[in-house]
Amino acid sequence: MQDARWSEVDDYFCRQLVGPDKALDAALAASAAAGLPAINVAPNQGKFLNLLARIHGASRILEIGTLGGYSAIWLARALPAGGRLLTLEYEPRHVEVAAANLARAGLADKVDIIQGAAADSLQRLIDAGEAPFDLIFIDADKPNNPVYLELALKLSRPGTVIVGDNVARQGEVANPANPDPAIVGTRRFIELLGADRRLSATAIQTVGSKGYDGFALAIVER
Repeated sequence: MQDARWSEVDDYFCRQLVGPDKALDAALAASAAAGLPAINVAPNQGKFLNLLARIHGASRILEIGTLGGYSAIWLARALPAGGRLLTLEYEPRHVEVAAANLARAGLADKVDIIQGAAADSLQRLIDAGEAPFDLIFIDADKPNNPVYLELALKLSRPGTVIVGDNVARQGEVANPANPDPAIVGTRRFIELLGADRRLSATAIQTVGSKGYDGFALAIVER
């Protein structure tokens, strides 16, 4: 499902409110040249994440799903002096591309990339006593979103903001009969957000150059 008008409006917003950016454009070009899937957030969505992190005053950010580092650049740019972004990625090739993109953007000293299965990496962080994060962005394989949420909560504190991407799934998230593992995982993720008394959450549908989707936003209250 895609409407050309959605892309036109996104393009307008990006021209007026985001503008050209050599490091981000280079990151997209390098990712495409390396054959990475074009599933990164749109520029206006990336700036939304940046502004959200800045509004929240986040100095410790966790990202689950690095891909080529496009959203990591946006998030790392929001960090104050001494801030840190930890991003988790399964595919070694993606890690290589993301590391080069972050270095080109001048952010290598603010970002640590951990390669491996995200659930395993999260559990190791928990076992090592990693300090809580201020903001957690979940944007990885959707069947495992419920697992990522449960583990992310163990790396949170009251006030931690959690953002989950791609939650509308072209509207199929509302279809309980859809057996697609990504839909099943996303539905369970939303259900957990609503059922966990530690969280206050909502979700918003979006349309744009990336099609019809949405994001979930939650804050840890206790």
